[in-house]
Amino acid sequence: MTALWGGTAAEALHRGQRIPALRALDADRRRSGDSALATLAELFLLGRPVSSAAFGNALPQLGVDGALALGLVHLADGVVRPAVDLRPYSFVDALGSADWWIVSDLGELALGHALPVDHVLGVGGASLTLSGLMLQAPVETALDLGTGCGIQAMHASRHARHVVATDISPRALEIAALNFELNGIGNVELRLGSLFEPVAGEEFDHIVSNPPFVITPRIDAVPEYDYRDGGLIGDALVETVIRSAGEHLAPGGVAQLLANWEYRIDGRDGLARAGDWVDGSTVAVDAWIIERDQEDAAAYAETWIRDGGTRSGTPEFDALYDAWLNDFDDRGVEGVGFGYVLLRRPAAGAPTLHRLERLHGGLGDNEAGLGVHLGASLQAHDWQASVDDTALAATRFVVAGDVTEERHLWPGDESPTAMLLRQGGGFGRTIQGDTALIAFVGASDGELTAGAIIAAIAQLLEVDETGLGDELIPMIRALVMDGFLSPVG
Repeated sequence: MTALWGGTAAEALHRGQRIPALRALDADRRRSGDSALATLAELFLLGRPVSSAAFGNALPQLGVDGALALGLVHLADGVVRPAVDLRPYSFVDALGSADWWIVSDLGELALGHALPVDHVLGVGGASLTLSGLMLQAPVETALDLGTGCGIQAMHASRHARHVVATDISPRALEIAALNFELNGIGNVELRLGSLFEPVAGEEFDHIVSNPPFVITPRIDAVPEYDYRDGGLIGDALVETVIRSAGEHLAPGGVAQLLANWEYRIDGRDGLARAGDWVDGSTVAVDAWIIERDQEDAAAYAETWIRDGGTRSGTPEFDALYDAWLNDFDDRGVEGVGFGYVLLRRPAAGAPTLHRLERLHGGLGDNEAGLGVHLGASLQAHDWQASVDDTALAATRFVVAGDVTEERHLWPGDESPTAMLLRQGGGFGRTIQGDTALIAFVGASDGELTAGAIIAAIAQLLEVDETGLGDELIPMIRALVMDGFLSPVG
């Protein structure tokens, strides 16, 4: 839609302001008359009524009667008004590019007031994050826990033979069913219920979830939105999902979810608390948990109050703000971390994974999403964990095509003060290395074994070969898992 009204108007819409987009549409209409795209954008994205004639011209095959039958619009006195938000959605994954139409409930911009508690959210930032993280290897079964408008189940349907999508909201399941029908997706089964209740006793190869993880005060004056509030205190809902997911994973199966965790003034690290939940899983699981951001308690409260459509500077906003901060004070919460959780139920004899890390800042360039990189990282972890140091030294490696080397020198100096390896894709990691590590990576062109390269570097630096190997091999393992190096053959 940016092409329709320009980048400035698109950014204003993201901030909840539609006037620039309306002005752009009016200017376009004066130049070239009504277009189908402008009519649909004005109706479904901006929430303004259009004439039944204009709507019929925009969607001649569906027509007003067809849109009424689907529940997309209301009609009165020749004027069509939106019943839902409807917008195009394009993406690229491992299977290539695709285009869908996504239905959700009308947002605050179209409604002109705060959202109702049963609001069904469309494709937002969190949805895009999770779909981008999704592993894409073919599997038999997948579960979308808390499907909402169905977007994650739709993505999962591209790599899973059968998908089960659950939600506690009948309204969400109704809209998800419409999205599946609208986009010709027939391998998703919908079930009503809370968390894992609808799939009791079942196991899946892949579980994805954008759960209602938002930390919300448990008092009557604070709205409980179905799409973001799980009804538990603090971060207990995320804890419940992490502790329970293993019961519903088949051996070798993977669960992926977005999550929040609290930082408390008792000094307990929030990311470490999430690790404790993994350790307390009812069925043992591996874990890779990445914290992407942190917010202080006040900023977190402001974010989610505005998300519900309550404007700052109003008495309603101030009352909610006070309730949020009281809730945080009661538990000694000073901040909240946000991140990605990957859990895996180990297959028999499989190597274990337990990794907690912070990766605040920008990501690499991943056109098909981070899911491809995550899948490759899991395979690389398992490979390096399955070979001992002797076997690793006998392996030839190649450096990834997206890795660049950067050197920093003081003016006039011949020796660098810092040497960096930068990853263009994946998580966009930057690794600072010494002369030996940088030399090893530079020589990794698939011709020589790791052991032969280490021996040559040791001779060049006039250091003990065994000691240098003991130092470099753990670093090589880490570079393999993170995608800087790949074994040949």
